[in-house]
Amino acid sequence: MNKYRTHNLSELTEKEIDREVILSGWLHRKRDHGNLLFADLRDHYGITQCVIENNNKYFNLLEKTKPESVLKIEGKVVRRSSGTENSELKTGKIEVAINKIEILSDAKELPIPVFGEQDYPEDLRLKYRFLDLRREEMHNNIILRSEVISFIRSEMLKLGFLEYQTPILTSSSPEGARDFLVPSRLNPGKFYALPQAPQQFKQLIMVSGFDKYFQIAPCFRDEDARADRSPGEFYQLDLEMSFVEQKDVFKVVEKLMVSLFKKFSNKKILSEKFPQIPYKESLQKYGTDKPDLRNPLLIYEITNIFSRDDVKFEIFKKLVKSGSKVKAIITKQTKDKPRSFFDNIDKWAKEQGASGLAYFTFEKDKQISGKGPVGKFFESGALSEIMKVCKAEVGDSIFLACGNNKEIDKILSVARNKIARDLNLIDENKFAFCWITDYPMFEIDEKNNAIVFSHNPFSMPQGDINKLDFNKPLEIKAFQYDIVCNGVELSSGAIRNHIPELMYKLFSVAGYKKIDVDKKFSGMINALSFGAPPHGGIAPGIDRIVMLLANKQNIREVTLFPMNQNAQDLMMQAPSEVELKQLKDLGIKVENKKN
Repeated sequence: MNKYRTHNLSELTEKEIDREVILSGWLHRKRDHGNLLFADLRDHYGITQCVIENNNKYFNLLEKTKPESVLKIEGKVVRRSSGTENSELKTGKIEVAINKIEILSDAKELPIPVFGEQDYPEDLRLKYRFLDLRREEMHNNIILRSEVISFIRSEMLKLGFLEYQTPILTSSSPEGARDFLVPSRLNPGKFYALPQAPQQFKQLIMVSGFDKYFQIAPCFRDEDARADRSPGEFYQLDLEMSFVEQKDVFKVVEKLMVSLFKKFSNKKILSEKFPQIPYKESLQKYGTDKPDLRNPLLIYEITNIFSRDDVKFEIFKKLVKSGSKVKAIITKQTKDKPRSFFDNIDKWAKEQGASGLAYFTFEKDKQISGKGPVGKFFESGALSEIMKVCKAEVGDSIFLACGNNKEIDKILSVARNKIARDLNLIDENKFAFCWITDYPMFEIDEKNNAIVFSHNPFSMPQGDINKLDFNKPLEIKAFQYDIVCNGVELSSGAIRNHIPELMYKLFSVAGYKKIDVDKKFSGMINALSFGAPPHGGIAPGIDRIVMLLANKQNIREVTLFPMNQNAQDLMMQAPSEVELKQLKDLGIKVENKKN
């Protein structure tokens, strides 16, 4: 018999009444009733109520013991008195009458309580993460994460994939984010890089003749934190397949995601065949390539209408003449909404850094008119044309933004979600997946006015590769795709470029010389030169998947030991200074930067 416990703290039921048991766990909370002291004992599995009378010699010991101390309790299982049962606990019909108590570990005064689910400052939670993780909600989130990963592994094996591990120490490559560099003691002056993703290695696995690969892969990127992205490191389901087209990757991922989200959530999947939305169309309709399809609101461009004589909105007309665009969002049958509703949206937009959102409501007496601050600047004919373009009706309202495409898309994409939430249009009990496809191969870097890869430099361009017009690189589309759920990007993927000559041409458009490509991607280029299959893959983020399933808005709620927004581990005090001897071994000298 285990000396610490005969049962875990979720096992005891009425079947064990009158049985002598040994239990161990954390003292969750106490309730003193004078002659009786109740103690909830908690472990990984659950909670059991224990009770001790004041004539027991261990009564004073338990009375003085602080919450979260670890106890070993010996006693008899008894039925709870009528009316005191707790239906929320598996052990809610019984309690343990304490005979003996042993303190296995005393707890100090707690910096944050474990009992209850109150909000505490994030830095305090991260510093004492081991306490934070004892809280029921956080504990369940991490268990969910473990179960999700186990389920994914099982499903991938069923789909014919095999799991392979790729190196953690590798070479630096320009994949979009800053590398974490690791100095080499045995090769002074040279550095490894932690992989931003196993991108090149998983392609090399395909070149090596393996057909279907997957890995729950750690990835390392020296980038700023966001609610849906951890600084430093994250995990993804990395997968790659040989002899496939884009549709083959979609089929595998859709099957996995549907089974995964059905397994771990009761929410309905809006469409089990994920809609495919071209990148350009997504920007036009939603202002973003991460649309939340639960939201029915759309964006319409009405720039041309501002060239009409019956539009007197001079501020927008002047901007349009100088090249600005005008786009709009229609809200259905909001004529009875108070003025404050519209003003609050306008105020909110200004708080986001925009110039605001003009608005009015379509009305009709003898003819169409606009009710609202700027409605008077539009005559009936112009209003009828706006209604036609925007599929609006009398009683609908319109929000307008003017500026360059990027500015308008930025504000209207978030305004679309803000307005929909204020109008309760988003069904929180649904998951809406989609694919964003047909990404441009290249884009203009506005800072340097240079052509750069828009997505993944290893992607295969669309069309006949022998007829690609490299003089018009911005017109080249790639077999690149993102998977999005409820407005959260879960992953990017692509059909890969497996032809070295084509890769050299594409990299030359982005300013890379042949010698640069050979140096940066020597392993990849060399391997592709010895016969490579057409292949493609994707890498959905584990953290973001679990975040959605746990119904959380922040990725740190589903990660065991995350860093804070400044990429600091407050619990382990990392990053930290190291001894001079360690730096000397590596041939490194630290210079303090001047502010």
